[in-house]
Amino acid sequence: MEEEQDDIIVFQQFDNTIDANIVKTKLDAYGIPCFLTEENLANLYPGQQHAFFQVRLHLFRHDLSDAQQILAEKNLFVEDDATATCPQCHSRKIERSFPRQLSDQFLAGLNILFFGIFFPKRKVNRCTDCQHEF
Repeated sequence: MEEEQDDIIVFQQFDNTIDANIVKTKLDAYGIPCFLTEENLANLYPGQQHAFFQVRLHLFRHDLSDAQQILAEKNLFVEDDATATCPQCHSRKIERSFPRQLSDQFLAGLNILFFGIFFPKRKVNRCTDCQHEF
């Protein structure tokens, strides 16, 4: 029994690899298999506006309508109810930053003084309402 083969088509063409990879990554995130061709030629001859040097994004013909619909969406933010909340005041006004505790600042100063090396500190979540770090 012969399996039905789906055609691979050129979905879009791009002048640079950055734009092509952004679109490819978005389609990959939604589970649409796709691949790029002519990336190396476009990188060798940047700025050339000829069709021969354009990066091509290929996908299966049966994914064409799904890909067009996904790329037509302009919303880049994901609504998520699992956002961090402060364990003390239950506020959702959270920022991600370096700790402000004096002991962490003191240890960082000792590392620089004795070893001459700055070790980056781990980032923590900080509530902007009550200043609690977690």
